[in-house]
Amino acid sequence: MNKVIRIGTRDSELALWQANDVKKKLDKLGHSTQLIPVKSDGDLELDQPLYTMGITGIFTKTLDVAMLADKIDIAVHSMKDVPTILPKGIVQGAVMKRANHKDILVHKGLDFLNAEGIIATGSLRRKAQWLQRYPLHEVVDLRGNVNTRLKKLDDNSWDAAIFAAAGLERLNKLPENHIELQWMVPAPAQGVMMIAAKKEDQFCIEALASLNHETTEICTQVEREFLKELEGGCTAPIGALATIENNLLHFKGILLSIDGRRTVSIDKKIRLADAIGFGIACAQEVLFDGGKELMRDIKIQINQ
Repeated sequence: MNKVIRIGTRDSELALWQANDVKKKLDKLGHSTQLIPVKSDGDLELDQPLYTMGITGIFTKTLDVAMLADKIDIAVHSMKDVPTILPKGIVQGAVMKRANHKDILVHKGLDFLNAEGIIATGSLRRKAQWLQRYPLHEVVDLRGNVNTRLKKLDDNSWDAAIFAAAGLERLNKLPENHIELQWMVPAPAQGVMMIAAKKEDQFCIEALASLNHETTEICTQVEREFLKELEGGCTAPIGALATIENNLLHFKGILLSIDGRRTVSIDKKIRLADAIGFGIACAQEVLFDGGKELMRDIKIQINQ
């Protein structure tokens, strides 16, 4: 049987680019596909910081509901937005090859780095790491799609804003006035697209298997294990990056207080053959080294 694969996606420009990329790859494999854009709660509530909205999966929930209601067959997500526990009946169908994982600073000149400055970001992780390095700076909330955030930066007196490199590169909107933040640990699975499917939909699961990138799948599994064990959801300031070279998996993880003044980090290598459960072990080490108390304080602060 050859059916039309209905591809669910958010309707932002970046989400549509990602969904179209998956569509092209499936079409090339001989499948029939159809794009179905869906607006998510995370796109609608632009006046609230993400961490005050009370749930993880703010950008994936609407697509999950549409899939379980049989309105779409698969959903394309930025993997860093996907909760570490998927809804019952939904599985990870494919992990695409990672694009640029770095955070970048789009700026109006860099003189402010050695003085007072105002930085915009909607991410607690970016805010905490920035304040750790530049404690005299003010960090303001920035929400919206890529175009909205770039325009807000232009329209306000802020000195700079932090973006994911992958999103700007995919849309060919990377401004000349930017620098890569080599020191900033990215969000778990940053730069990665994940495709979800219904557990019982064998046709789509088999179709998606051809798109899976094994190295990225292994790395994101370690990163998301780390996140899940810390119980961070998508709200706590948690960074994680796993890379593979010469049969070694190198992992960097960090947990910070929201103001960046307290931090617990880990930097370890392990043989690739021993990587199963490595993210959990790294998280447990962070929790033992002061992360448990730090996570407790973060949750109290967020829920106030």
